[in-house]
Amino acid sequence: MSGIAHMLSDPFQQRAFLAGGLIALSAGLVGYFVVLRSQVFTGDALSHVATAGALGALAVGVDLRIGLFGCCLAFGLAMAALGRRGRADDVVVGSVFAWILGLGALFLTVYTTNHSGGNSSAGVTVLFGSIFGLSASEALLAEGLALAVALVLVALARPLLFATLDDAVAAARGVPVRLLGFAFLALVAVTAGEATQAVGSLLLLGLLAAPAGAAHRLTDRPFRALWLSGAISLGSLWAGLTLAFAVPTLPPSFAIMSFASGSYLLALPLSHLRRRPSPPAPGIGPTTPLGSTR
Repeated sequence: MSGIAHMLSDPFQQRAFLAGGLIALSAGLVGYFVVLRSQVFTGDALSHVATAGALGALAVGVDLRIGLFGCCLAFGLAMAALGRRGRADDVVVGSVFAWILGLGALFLTVYTTNHSGGNSSAGVTVLFGSIFGLSASEALLAEGLALAVALVLVALARPLLFATLDDAVAAARGVPVRLLGFAFLALVAVTAGEATQAVGSLLLLGLLAAPAGAAHRLTDRPFRALWLSGAISLGSLWAGLTLAFAVPTLPPSFAIMSFASGSYLLALPLSHLRRRPSPPAPGIGPTTPLGSTR
């Protein structure tokens, strides 16, 4: 307990645990529907959009967060508009993916060429995150956005689940399937922007997909899996920060992703045990009539 108290005595640790915890919770909740809707590739594309947007903002000399959130939101809505019923398909995502990689390379070249006196580690920070480097204003913004994403997703969870499982029937019942698709990709975009600050754009996909994949393995009940995904993501982040504090040479993003990926690997054998058929009751077998006794 004294070690935990010592760890949380520093303001940067407090910001990392609080802001990072809310970011992880929202990523876990959003990630559940990302996996359920088979849009993991979309999340991967938005992680590269986050890189390009942040580097673009740095290249023109404005706040990194403007490019980060602005580009993620713009491209998320664009992919929803180009996809069927607000759900981006692989062709749309692949086209955006290829173009945004080239755009990110261009912005990186412009930034490193024209801003030699600037922050030379900014590109590395975007790629791998800087959860211990969050300022008070950055942490407050991340907390507000993450909490808003979580609340909106919970409010939309029931109709979004209906539209995800059978969009044709949902549309026939009057559910605004296309509008929900736009809203969901907007939530994914905001989550990608905020999570980039914590774990970086390269590792963002792990925070979206691994806890959700573990939750899908562990339970078939949708809303239980939704909250389980959020809990696994939150636990992975807190465990990773604790390990990074105990081992100062260990990058926090790597520690967080290790726990998130480990949760999925652990869920694999547990899911097989859960789905193993139970043995027949004593006295009842394939050749024993139900009414007979021995």
